[in-house]
Amino acid sequence: MQKRLIMEFVTDKIHLYNQNFFDGIKNTPNDSFDLIIADPPYGASSKHNWSYDKNKNLKGFGGNWKLTCELWDLLSRNESFEETFTWLKELKRVIKNNGSIWIHSTYHNSGFVNVCCQLLELEIINEIVWYKRNSFPNLSGRRLTASHETILWVHKGGEKNRKYNFNYKDVKAFSSRSDNLKEAGKQMRTVWDIPNNKSKEELKFGSHPTQKPIKVSERILLCSGIRQGKLLVPFAGSGTEMVAGYKYGMDVYGYELNEQYFEIAKKRLEDIQSVKQVF
Repeated sequence: MQKRLIMEFVTDKIHLYNQNFFDGIKNTPNDSFDLIIADPPYGASSKHNWSYDKNKNLKGFGGNWKLTCELWDLLSRNESFEETFTWLKELKRVIKNNGSIWIHSTYHNSGFVNVCCQLLELEIINEIVWYKRNSFPNLSGRRLTASHETILWVHKGGEKNRKYNFNYKDVKAFSSRSDNLKEAGKQMRTVWDIPNNKSKEELKFGSHPTQKPIKVSERILLCSGIRQGKLLVPFAGSGTEMVAGYKYGMDVYGYELNEQYFEIAKKRLEDIQSVKQVF
């Protein structure tokens, strides 16, 4: 069987690969990245297995509990749960001790993400509610209009490792005319009022069905970005997080298996190099 040729776009500050994240990251040393922004698709790693000591007691949920219990057996056969555990375990390996992982989720998978963070002893710093006041209405009229998504901010945690980067002064000083909740000089809340609009510039080379407005990534970088540091985007999509990271002044690394979206991300990154704007 002929081996698939891996397409890539690599410069001194940009590393984008048309490749499965797990295949691309496996030879990366531990503790390599300062920041990770993960927006995982469904079925992100259905072909990758994970293993854990099923005789080991784990902390959390009111005390130690055994993985051999009936509830665990049900979870461990759930593909979405296994996938979430797999990519989170790998992200924990490659993030630095003082780095941060930001994880996008919806009501479909946010519970799995939270539980897996606890199993992996990834400490949850904050749960962010991204409020989309201009969200698309529910046309069926059979349920409430979905108007938010969840973002978890986590780090490696542990009693000896409670340091992580937080640009507190920049965050407190920040204000935006599009955010009715954040005032300059006031602490930022865990509810972010960011409209779901994408500018013409963001859609110039095409779009992704779950593409986030770049303002969301810019807000994450405002909180945890490290200029001249290294940002990993394991599920790059159309490249929004990589573009934001490059503009912020970070070295950006991303993986996108879908060739169509890889090409969109590549064009966006090529374009931004000539008009780089650090915010």
